[in-house]
Amino acid sequence: MSGPSEPAAFAGRAVRELRTRRDILLVVAAGGALGSLARWVVALQLPHEGRQFPWATFCVNVAGCGLIGALMFLEEELLAPSRYRRAFLRTGILGGFTTFSTYGLDTHTLLLAGAVVVAGVYVLGSIAAGLAAVRLGNAGAAGAVALARRRHRRPDGRLDLMEDP
Repeated sequence: MSGPSEPAAFAGRAVRELRTRRDILLVVAAGGALGSLARWVVALQLPHEGRQFPWATFCVNVAGCGLIGALMFLEEELLAPSRYRRAFLRTGILGGFTTFSTYGLDTHTLLLAGAVVVAGVYVLGSIAAGLAAVRLGNAGAAGAVALARRRHRRPDGRLDLMEDP
């Protein structure tokens, strides 16, 4: 059972973390601003109303899943550790670009408009396409890295992309 001091303790810890990680906070905010602006541009290009399939949200969420799958592979297999990369790219840009809240709101709007079948296709299609996109993004990055390694291998096995093949 939580007591009245638990929220205050949590808030105190959160404030201390923010103070000690101001640089990370700024990196996440900058990435989030860029990702949100990109999502907004897509939404302007693919507007929808009422009973229409919400293509903008579907596309940004699936694209974000593919990008995070690729980034996951690259971070684990190729890129040197970085204090800021994950905060900027994953949490900031991709977190701002993708949107679970709009996915939920779009589903709610479809249901209120009586478009139950469209809502069902949207919900299940988003999940299936998102999972497939993570896998495809991961496999695509792995394939691209394998191809690049075959074409640009240094004696130590690392990539040298500055030289011509």
